[in-house]
Amino acid sequence: MIDEAQPFSNDVDLSCTVGRLQRALRRASARAAGDSALPNAKVELLLALKRQPGISVKEVATVLCAAANTVSTLVGDLAADGFLVRERDPDNRRVVRLALTEDGRSTIDDYQAQRRRIIAEAAARLAADDRADIERALPALHRLLDVLEEN
Repeated sequence: MIDEAQPFSNDVDLSCTVGRLQRALRRASARAAGDSALPNAKVELLLALKRQPGISVKEVATVLCAAANTVSTLVGDLAADGFLVRERDPDNRRVVRLALTEDGRSTIDDYQAQRRRIIAEAAARLAADDRADIERALPALHRLLDVLEEN
């Protein structure tokens, strides 16, 4: 039986570690981007649109676990900045579909490339065994993510 308070042996607190990793990566990305850094909420919205082009505001809110009015405000800001477009769904005119503009796609692609560089530079400072351990863990982490996103 798995102990719900500590499901992994050797007392690893995965949620704390993943959270710290995400925050450290955000800070490093913001430092690298300087004045052009987007707030994390906007980055997450653009990433959601890249993964699911044509998603609605309501669907983005569900994916991001955010209030629809908050997402609507972010969408307005990002549309005004030229990162996304809003189009009425032809089958249901009450629904607005979202898509990245070329500037939005370029911005999020640059953001992802920057994060990959940051991780690559940090990983290069690790021992080869540590890098191999992380690489071996990735498929299991993806499966864990899939399970978490089912809810």
